[in-house]
Amino acid sequence: MKNIHITFIGGGNMAASLIGGLIADHVDPSRITVTDLNPQRLQSLAARFKVLTSSDNAAAITDAQVVVLAVKPQVLRAVAVELADAVQAYRPLVVSIAAGVRSADLQRWLGGGAAVVRAMPNTPALVQTGATGLFASPQVIAEQRDLAESILRTAGLTLWVTDEAQMDAVTALSGSGPAYFFRIMEGLENAGTDLGLPRETARLLTLQTALGAAKMALESSESLATLRERVTSPGGTTERGLRVMAEKNIDELLAQVLKAARDRATELADILGEK
Repeated sequence: MKNIHITFIGGGNMAASLIGGLIADHVDPSRITVTDLNPQRLQSLAARFKVLTSSDNAAAITDAQVVVLAVKPQVLRAVAVELADAVQAYRPLVVSIAAGVRSADLQRWLGGGAAVVRAMPNTPALVQTGATGLFASPQVIAEQRDLAESILRTAGLTLWVTDEAQMDAVTALSGSGPAYFFRIMEGLENAGTDLGLPRETARLLTLQTALGAAKMALESSESLATLRERVTSPGGTTERGLRVMAEKNIDELLAQVLKAARDRATELADILGEK
């Protein structure tokens, strides 16, 4: 990957996160080009990462083996149509991190036949602890799959799905998921405060407990249910709290949350594809 030229179309926070990860992975900044409509953003990225910058999208991809589309979904069609001739001429791997845009729609806007990888990263990628779902179009060869995975892995975990419809579930679970965990942590912090803890104490205990639980789960080969059972003493405080969760049917609530988010992801993909 170190000899590959990568062009980012769009220089927002997610692009900056991936650029930072690539450079930390010893990719030469002179082999990374970023385009953006905001001159100040380009100046900032050039100063921070020493990457090349441009305001001409089509010209910036002429010698790129990988093009990362890091623009808002609402403008992706216009950007893709602008890039179509260059993509057809130079045939780079196209990685889209625009949420909700299906690969078939992107293919159509690019003129067809392009090697497209659709990626759904989440906001913890900004601190290199993200989770990204990936889907490859049939035109993507094995080497390009490895390349796309290497790029997104600089921001955290990467997982492939074989059915693009599953990307809506990925969006619901990991794409939107950080907000759900923030909301749960917000509730725990407030509840701890209601029980008499100082606000900052409740906050830090909540955050460290969430971090520790996630770290234990990631580093363990045991199921989440087994880990839960191991910290639940019969007749103890944890058991009493879990009983309330069961009575309130937390599993059904979480299922409804993810289904609502999944259904909205599908609706948005339909809307974006029509434009």
